[in-house]
Amino acid sequence: MKKDPTSWEASAEWYDALVEGKPGNYQKEVILPNLIRVLGLKKDEAVLDLACGQGFFTRAFASAGARVIASDISPSLVALAKEHSPKEVHSAGSGQVSFHVAPAHKLGFAKDASIDTITIVMAIQNMENPGDVLKECVRVLKPGGRIVIVMNHPAFRIPRKSDWGFDQENGIQYRRIDGYMSQSKVLIDMHPGKKGSEKTVSFHNPLQVYFKMFHKNGLLVSRLEEWISHKTSAKGPRQKAEDDARKEIPMFLCLEVRRIDI
Repeated sequence: MKKDPTSWEASAEWYDALVEGKPGNYQKEVILPNLIRVLGLKKDEAVLDLACGQGFFTRAFASAGARVIASDISPSLVALAKEHSPKEVHSAGSGQVSFHVAPAHKLGFAKDASIDTITIVMAIQNMENPGDVLKECVRVLKPGGRIVIVMNHPAFRIPRKSDWGFDQENGIQYRRIDGYMSQSKVLIDMHPGKKGSEKTVSFHNPLQVYFKMFHKNGLLVSRLEEWISHKTSAKGPRQKAEDDARKEIPMFLCLEVRRIDI
């Protein structure tokens, strides 16, 4: 099988340790609590956790009472997701969580109009064909069903075209943006700092590209939130400026879009 450069298969164990073991990370401190609040899951709500990785969010959705289907293109990450899940959650016949290995645009395991909510958490920026993914999502969504997408904020986090800067004269930390409107495809290290790191691909799309894809697929944006970092700087001359910048410049964008049938 040809290696998919967008899959995190090669770094499954490293990514698992990062999300599951590292305390105070963004997944645990920022994304999860905000996501659970936004979702407001109901008991037995049918949820598809698309690009589920090692199942970190999948387990939280199941704990909230949802019936979860989880899928990822990486067999190793799906295997880890099963390991992390209590046996009673994904055992045969439980009906609580089922796991599948599949690309996000080919969800053959899901029936038409069978899903209430689809989540795509920190994954759409690693998908080469988000339009095809959204089209497949619409197929499996019930009328009025929703997709909740969490991504790196495309206005402030552009691969190799954004960074922090510091205005020494005015004591202000700012975000430098060297490009936004152009779409891009960038090779990045899966685990920065490690010599010979495996690479994955990150894609940048300006907001209008996403919104045009929503329109084309009959999806209406029903909610938008921007989430900031929870971190604080150590004491020093730039502490206030850095903390102020974190409060003003969001790291993550959350979009809720709904299938509309006119």
